Formats: sequence, structure tokens, C-alpha cells
Amino acid sequence: MSFPRFVLSALALASLCAAAQAAELVGYASMPADTFAKGPTAGQFVSSANGRTLPLVDKQAVQGFSAVLPGPVAGTYRVMPDNGFGNKANSPDAMLRTYTLQPNFRSWDGAALVGEGNVVPVNEKTGAVVAAFTDETFTALKDPDGLIGFTKVADREFYPYSGSGPGAANIPVPQKVRDGGYLTGSDLDIESMRRDKNGYFWFGDEFGPFLVKTNKNGKVLRAAIPMAGVQSPDNPFLNGAQPTLNGSNGFEGMAINAAGDHLYTLLEGSVVGDTPKTLRINEFSVDDEAYTGRQWHYKLDDAGTNIGDMTAVNAHQFIVLERNGTQDPRFKRVFLIDLNVVDADGNVQKTEIADLMNLADPHDLNQDSSQTFTFPWVTIEDVLVLDASTLLIINDNNYPGSSKTAGVPDITEFLQVKLDQKLALKDKTPLN
Repeated sequence: MSFPRFVLSALALASLCAAAQAAELVGYASMPADTFAKGPTAGQFVSSANGRTLPLVDKQAVQGFSAVLPGPVAGTYRVMPDNGFGNKANSPDAMLRTYTLQPNFRSWDGAALVGEGNVVPVNEKTGAVVAAFTDETFTALKDPDGLIGFTKVADREFYPYSGSGPGAANIPVPQKVRDGGYLTGSDLDIESMRRDKNGYFWFGDEFGPFLVKTNKNGKVLRAAIPMAGVQSPDNPFLNGAQPTLNGSNGFEGMAINAAGDHLYTLLEGSVVGDTPKTLRINEFSVDDEAYTGRQWHYKLDDAGTNIGDMTAVNAHQFIVLERNGTQDPRFKRVFLIDLNVVDADGNVQKTEIADLMNLADPHDLNQDSSQTFTFPWVTIEDVLVLDASTLLIINDNNYPGSSKTAGVPDITEFLQVKLDQKLALKDKTPLN
């Protein structure tokens, strides 16, 4: 049977749309932009934006999530904000912390919508719901023994000040920050976090880029670990040398294997001299606290400009979030990569498994009167495998500067995304 050309085009388009919407939104929750925790005054060096007046007196913004791990009990999560307000100069009063919370996902139970669709703080040790983000809900990163290897904000009497923009010179660093050796967003731009087999935490930073090791209480255990031949413009040891990596292009993604003894760091940008739009993946030994020398390359999509996160599926497969900037059309995709399959140019195999700008939402879980869900945020930086079919994905809302709706700071959204094909979580194939 033959069809008119326009009918074939319509059928092809319908087929493409169905394929693109193979991934489905099955759980949704959101956290207001204006979510805060007790702490030192933050935002003294940031311009007010989107109707929000800074500084935040005697409080810290709970925002900018760039990594996620399971929490103390099922359904709770430990999330890690990045350096605070976006760069080294404007974030010396943003405390580096991890928070623990519970999304109450709105979902479809087969007959009706259930769940509040909100996010609540929980005790970081027990997982019990609490009323607010207080000390019991977060861990602060700290270096009381001065092991980090460079001068940090807590070592100073006054906050560092560039002499331009908001803020002022001679604002004293709070005594509590100095006494505790607390780390701030001018010390590190942490973008990734993993827990190793010994229960220690490893944080991937963009200023060095560095790897930073802490105990379960956030205390730094050794000097920050650099990567040979790779330095950003914010590296404290640059000493006038030319950087080999653009700013904010450090360890945006970092995975750990199931054994908990090897980390896999993924740079956000290309190193000088590498093929443009290719990003290095490096293997790091937890036991030796050193890079093994094994390296792969991840090639960005033609429409992609940055990666947002990476997490392990098994010994050789990993999930990577990839995006572009704010330009339209917005490109926000999830890829499955395989380090055991490399092309002639040395790039790992990648396969798209979800388009975050075109998720099926047949039950309208976010209640926007649409059966298609879009995730258009500037930065999408958190992914966690929940089971063989489901991912948890969270955006970084860049409070208060990012705004999808003019004059309104972006919220933080938590998604449960069901894939159309199961991940091979039980694949025992070793890494070549």
C-alpha cells in the first residue's frame, strides 16, 4: 500500500516523537528557590538579582546542587551544593556543605496522583524528618589542621576582596569560621562527590582542579590532589604560568566503581592541546591516592557544550549528563557510555538514553497541564541510579542569578525518570 508523501512524513514524525519520549517522568518534587539554613551571613559579594536582596543575614542558601548520594535511609539523599554563587571572588562567605533531605515525590499509583511533590529536610544520621535545615541536617567541610595545602579563607582575618562589584574591603571572617577552619566557595568549587569503600568522601573541585579527601564528618584528611599538567586560571599554585584548562571546567563529573576503590574523574572542558570538544576521563586509585595513568576521552555532541555529572552503572558503563547553555534549542540529554568500547580517535562509545527536554509525562506530575515534561534549566548536575530502570536527576538552580521566568529565581526540581531499557547493573564484565 502506498501513502501520500505528507502522510509518510506525519507517520515518521509521530514515530520520532514516540522514540524521543521513550523515557518517562514517574516521580516529581520541587524545592523553593528561597530555601535557607542557619549559618554565617552569605552573599556579601554578590549582586541582588531576580527580586532577591542580598546579603542573606545569618543564613546560607540551600541551593546549587551539583552531586547526590543515597541518604541514611531509603528515600533520603545527601546533596552537595557547589561553591555558592558561581566564582572564586563572589563566594568567600558561602560555606561548603552537604545537606540531607527527602523528596516526597508526586507519582501515579495506577488510579490517582499521590505524594505532595515537596522536599523536606531530614536528620543526616537517622533520616528522620525535621522542621528546618539546622545543624542536624548538614555536614560542613572543614580543614582545622591546615592540611589542604594552600591559604584558605578561614586562615585570614578579613574576607578576600577584589575591589570591584558588590561587597567591601575589611569585612571580618567570622571567628567561628576561623576557629573551625571551615571551607568556603573561594577555597574550592566542589562539583562532584563520592564515598569510597572505607567510608571516606572524595570531592571533585574545579579551581585546581583538585581531588579532596575528607572523613564522614567533612574534615580534610590530606592535601588537595592536583592533576599533572592540568591547571585552571583559579589554581592557587599557578604562579603566573599559563592555565591549561578554562575556568569552571574542572571535575564536574566523578564516578566510583562498585568496589569503591577507583574514582573516574570527568573534566567539564577540553585541556589545551586536546581535540576540541573532547573531555578527559582519568582513573584514580583510592588505595594509592594517585592517578593510575589510565585515560579515556568523552566527545561532546555537536549541540553539547558541557557535561553535568557522571555516575557508574557497572565496571565499564557510566551515565553522563550533557547539556548546552541557555541558547535555544536547549540541549539536555542523558547518555550511557562504555569505557570498553573506544573509537579510532580514542573516544568512548556513547548512546542517548533520555532527552530531558522531551520526557513523557502522561499523568502531568508537575501539574503544568502538559503531558510532555521539559527540564530547561541552565545547569543540570546530579544523577543517581535508583534501580535498573530509574534515574534520579536534579538541577543546579544557581540561586539567585538563574531565571527561567524573568524576575523569578529558579527552583530546584527532583525527577524520577524511567528508562525504556534496563541498565545492566549486574553486568560482571570487567573494565578492559
